[in-house]
Amino acid sequence: MVKFVHSSDLHLAKPFGRFDEDLRGRLREARHEKISALADIARRGEAGLVLLAGDTFDAETPHPQVVRHTIRALGAEKDVTWVVLPGNHDSLAAGDLWDRMAREKPDNVILALAPEPILIGDDLVILPAPPTSRNPGRDLTEWMDDVDLPEGSENRIIVGLAHGSIQDFGEDSTLGIIPPDRPARAGLDYLALGDWHGRIRVGPRCWYSGTPEADNFKHQDGAGALLVDIAARGSEPSVDIVPTSHFTWSEVEADFRTGDDIEDRLNTELPDISTRRRALIVFRSTGRLSLAERALLNATLTQAADDFSFFESDLQSLSIEQQAGDLDEIDTGGALRAAAEQIAKDSYDESRTETERQVSAAALGRLYDYAAGVRS
Repeated sequence: MVKFVHSSDLHLAKPFGRFDEDLRGRLREARHEKISALADIARRGEAGLVLLAGDTFDAETPHPQVVRHTIRALGAEKDVTWVVLPGNHDSLAAGDLWDRMAREKPDNVILALAPEPILIGDDLVILPAPPTSRNPGRDLTEWMDDVDLPEGSENRIIVGLAHGSIQDFGEDSTLGIIPPDRPARAGLDYLALGDWHGRIRVGPRCWYSGTPEADNFKHQDGAGALLVDIAARGSEPSVDIVPTSHFTWSEVEADFRTGDDIEDRLNTELPDISTRRRALIVFRSTGRLSLAERALLNATLTQAADDFSFFESDLQSLSIEQQAGDLDEIDTGGALRAAAEQIAKDSYDESRTETERQVSAAALGRLYDYAAGVRS
């Protein structure tokens, strides 16, 4: 029987350039802490082995401190064996990086730097396919089909370890060149893949683990690692998903209607207050509200924003239902009133595109917010 943890795409020292300095540091530290978190999963699952399927580092030339801290963190988990595969971000083209890793790595770290079998204990053989460059342009797992296993290892469980696409994910990928039936072609008991940052079950013997720490708004299924248990050669793997992410990244879309209780809706749509410090949110609103209701929504979102690590709201697609007296709240006459009337007319003008009407509605809402601020 073989047990191991399958993870990938730690992207240590990822820059997170769109955020402020404080949040960038917190996000980077959360990724570093995943090393100890993965070791804990291995211990709890009585695995003792972690497979990192590429992109441990975010770049081919990480800062020397990042490399040293990674080596120290891996070495600190002395009862766990790590098998580290290069990815497309930290491919074999990063010769200086992997030379240093080879010189300084602790004894519990195995670098999968060549397409050749790696024997683990008495029961497991790993077949790695390390990327030779950022875009190799060919299927690096093909060699697994005709591999000559070391003598006496015919009954070992065989696990492939690779980094790349089985389809065109559009996430820093080239062509989908790893065939999804590679486990059947090569007689693999399991194929551990990295590259895609979300978790995907390609088949019973082939998974993308996804990153153990969320890093974008694209993947909504929660970051984690896979605890894989294979009873014997030829047995179907048992795969358990173990949540690992400290931060949550969410795109929230709420559809409003005139008369909605704005604060109640937001309490339902947004995370609980106790978890907001670890949440990054992009909030989008659709539907239709009165100008007063839209102003309340905007004010409530602005008030809530500081609860979160990151909060961005988009009211662009929210239509305005103009009610009697709304424009009087902006001004009862003069140039400002004339401008408000024209913008309101444009927001209902069917000869204009939907996007143009939405822009006008958003402009009217902002004008109302401005006027309310002046009044207060």
